[in-house]
Amino acid sequence: MPLAIFDLDETLIGGDCATLWSEQMGRLGWVDSTSFMQRNDELMAAYSAGELAMEDYMAFSLEPMAGRTPEEIDHLVGPWVEDVIEPIIYSDACTCIAKHRAKGDRILVISASGVHLVKPIAERLGIDEVLGIELDVKHGVYSGGTVGVLTYREGKITRLMEWLDAEGGKSRGCEFLFGFAQ
Repeated sequence: MPLAIFDLDETLIGGDCATLWSEQMGRLGWVDSTSFMQRNDELMAAYSAGELAMEDYMAFSLEPMAGRTPEEIDHLVGPWVEDVIEPIIYSDACTCIAKHRAKGDRILVISASGVHLVKPIAERLGIDEVLGIELDVKHGVYSGGTVGVLTYREGKITRLMEWLDAEGGKSRGCEFLFGFAQ
């Protein structure tokens, strides 16, 4: 079965979900919005320049979630997807996804964002299969760390190859969609 692979940020949605979640953590009072977003913007500029150590960004962005349960975060992410993400979903993305679904293709989202964000956004788009940065849980709460290979730069390919191997050849022929060209 053919496989269509989508990036998330600036491909399916008109924004960066990690930055938008950082803003949400400010609204929740978990961080000082001004200083946190200033640091976030500095790190995202380094990301755009290809100079970011993703481990540094993840340590920064996950720190406010340390000590919180996955269930607590999930409970907050759902309404955030509805209020913040749904309005910025590209209509062309929905059309493209629908075309692949109509052809019977498998659809996978790969993102350099945390899976706690990627999965519910993908589910809102009707996509069940995702690869994102896995968050570490210790004693039932987020530790503030990550687990495994980060889905960032070449890590996306590494994780994709691992996923394909685990799938045992269920998908043949991949179409990579890391941006929309009109």
